[in-house]
Amino acid sequence: ERPREFLIQVLERVKAGRRAEGEYPFLMDEANVDAMFSLLDVLGQGYIRPAQYREALKTLGLSTEDLELDDDVEITLDIFKEGMKKKMLESWSV
Repeated sequence: ERPREFLIQVLERVKAGRRAEGEYPFLMDEANVDAMFSLLDVLGQGYIRPAQYREALKTLGLSTEDLELDDDVEITLDIFKEGMKKKMLESWSV
């Protein structure tokens, strides 16, 4: 409803995070991450493959350079959530 105020709050949280006075904002809430995972897990197997994970990160503009995953690894929702959060935090701290 009030995008200007929202953006100001987010930017203030980013500044505080950079000064180590608080946590960086995580702009995707849990429902967004769950929805993204569901879209990738089209067969409903409960996991996705590393190639899908890399594409999800790239779609969000996040780095995939340091990912060392074998092609046969199964990325579960919990791993996906943790990885997304980690990559978002890394992107804010640059």
